[in-house]
Amino acid sequence: MAKDLVIVESPTKARTIGRILGDAYVVKASMGHVRDLPTLSLKRGDIGVRINGGFRPEYIIPYDKRDIVKELKKLAEDASIVYLATDPDREGEAISWHLVQAMGLDLARTRRVVSHEITPEGIKAAFASPREIDMDLVNAQQARRVLDRLVGFTLSPLITKKLLYRGLSAGRVQSAALRMVVEREREIEAFVPRESWSIEAQLATAAGGRNGAGATFTAEVYSLAGQKQRLTIAVEDHARRIVQDLEGGDYAVSAVTRRQVRQRPSPPFITSTLQQEAGRKLRFTATRTMQVAQQLYEGVALGGGESVGLITYMRTDSTNVAQSALQEVRGHIGKAFGKEYVPSQARTYKTKVKGAQEAHEAIRPTSSLRTPEQIRPHLTPEQFRLYDLVWKRFVASQMADALGNSTRVDIDARSARSGDAYLFRVTGMVLTFPGFRVLYQESADTPGQALRQAQDEQERSLPPLEKGDTLRCLGLDPKQHFTQPPPRYSEASLIKGLEEKGIGRPSTYATIVSTIQRRGYVKRDRGVLRPLTVGPVVNDLLTKHFARVLDLGFTARMEEELDDIARGERDWQEVLRAFYDPFSRDLAVAEERIPRRGIEVGEDCEVCGRPMILKKSKFGKDFLSCSGFPECRHARPLPATGSGVTCPGCGEGELMERHATKGKRRSTFYGCSRYPECDYTTNTRPLPERCPDCGGMLVQAGRNRAKCTACDFQGPVPEAE
Repeated sequence: MAKDLVIVESPTKARTIGRILGDAYVVKASMGHVRDLPTLSLKRGDIGVRINGGFRPEYIIPYDKRDIVKELKKLAEDASIVYLATDPDREGEAISWHLVQAMGLDLARTRRVVSHEITPEGIKAAFASPREIDMDLVNAQQARRVLDRLVGFTLSPLITKKLLYRGLSAGRVQSAALRMVVEREREIEAFVPRESWSIEAQLATAAGGRNGAGATFTAEVYSLAGQKQRLTIAVEDHARRIVQDLEGGDYAVSAVTRRQVRQRPSPPFITSTLQQEAGRKLRFTATRTMQVAQQLYEGVALGGGESVGLITYMRTDSTNVAQSALQEVRGHIGKAFGKEYVPSQARTYKTKVKGAQEAHEAIRPTSSLRTPEQIRPHLTPEQFRLYDLVWKRFVASQMADALGNSTRVDIDARSARSGDAYLFRVTGMVLTFPGFRVLYQESADTPGQALRQAQDEQERSLPPLEKGDTLRCLGLDPKQHFTQPPPRYSEASLIKGLEEKGIGRPSTYATIVSTIQRRGYVKRDRGVLRPLTVGPVVNDLLTKHFARVLDLGFTARMEEELDDIARGERDWQEVLRAFYDPFSRDLAVAEERIPRRGIEVGEDCEVCGRPMILKKSKFGKDFLSCSGFPECRHARPLPATGSGVTCPGCGEGELMERHATKGKRRSTFYGCSRYPECDYTTNTRPLPERCPDCGGMLVQAGRNRAKCTACDFQGPVPEAE
């Protein structure tokens, strides 16, 4: 009897589904796409798309996929039914369609099955409800692929030629992301800090009152008494005058406001929030997060050889959760934490992402009863950490609110000298019921946000105070503050920014942030993204000559149009035509107007005096070359990058970043600038901050952690003085 054929993307997924379906099926992997647009075989000026033929893609079967297609065709001939069980998104739908085209499948005996979780229940439900291929989803994927080819294969050669630098690339979405990073860096460079002052009063309750010997607490000047507008103290002289005026003044409680506050849990993960939180809590890059999530989704062998998908599909922008999963997790919460931790009704969350695929589910464990500790022996450390994060976030999302009592105390302070009155204010908060916080709390994007979050969540109990209570002032402390520039993007906050602006989709976020780093436009440095020399130059050229394509609002509108195609509301070829006609005109103008000038680095040629420009060799190594080439052929290596750290070997030189190449492997180390007089080297990155214990040299030991080379200190990177 002929067995039915099931085709999925990966071998791991094939093994997991094969165990679920049993011997009646043959489950094989296509190893991803079996057809794609051509690259290596293209002639100059060809992009693999018939622009005047309705933007028809000229798909080919890549050489490394021909044997796979041949094997799948042979198996399909012997099968009664062919099931296409690729991923439940546009990319998965397109892979299924390409399989039909490449294998010449008979649609009468071809079925499309979709499951958002690779579990026995999910797979059996999918095979019980097969459908036809959704051509609207396929066309949306084709439109994106062609759109990216139209931009990438025309802009990339242009900027490479005009900037005289190998390997440059541009893209509709990657260039928008680069623009965000570059513009943020320029905001930081242009930032001018503004000074402000605050005044804190150390106050004590009356001794012998309801507070016994008297309790102390701190309050801050808020406004002039009787005014709602907050008092602005811009300079030190103003702060000193207020302090002098209030010395020896009278202090009394003017109002006490008490209320209950509640904090609600965060929704379960979608792709963007998973990448953000894994970046904050686990220090995973977006790419690594998706790689590990893919492993958890496709299946991990648990006890007894059972292979099961541990999380639902990880490319989603929906916060919906299946009713069966809600019932299961509520039961688990009641047993594990107590009935008081189970809200009266299951929580539902509104998806905030534009064009979200509501039919999809949030990222959640396929069973909340499968706790992280239970399956820890079967997981790699990275798999465990990510599964633990997903599990805790999902379970916490269905737990009761955290409750607390907040008390706000207003204090009138009247000057004995001038008679002027000031309002001091202090807020206290006591947690009365932890709710979901016993399990999980979301992290902040930046250290400043983390500090404010910690201050907001910290319990600050106040002594019992009532209106009319008199207080003693033990001292007044003026404090200087400066406004801070906006923080640099991390991978997590860049993904958050892209999502908020409607740029990209769950399947593209990780690719976007990795591409701008791989191209040498941006560097990930101690957790934040910094533009490198090439990045701003490429950005400025593109924004000047292709303002429409690089406009963030335009990029977001293109995403909406792709969503319209996926819903069957727009024709994909019309969308491409509306984009390409003005784009091709901009391209023709740019070809004529942009001069070939190279990337200047602010240095002149030692031979002829003309500017030196940055170039890349055919081996991928940057060097400096005279812009007068070929008349002047002077070139030299890039100067080593300084670390700002004095060499501990000789105490005179500076540690410089250097690179060593062995075969295809390229490693980074740091050596003294006085080499060969001093041959000190270290393989770990030196930090400009000094050890707080002994003053010795610190080296990088993690994203925000350091260790001393002279003593046993290990801990967070100290703030520079």
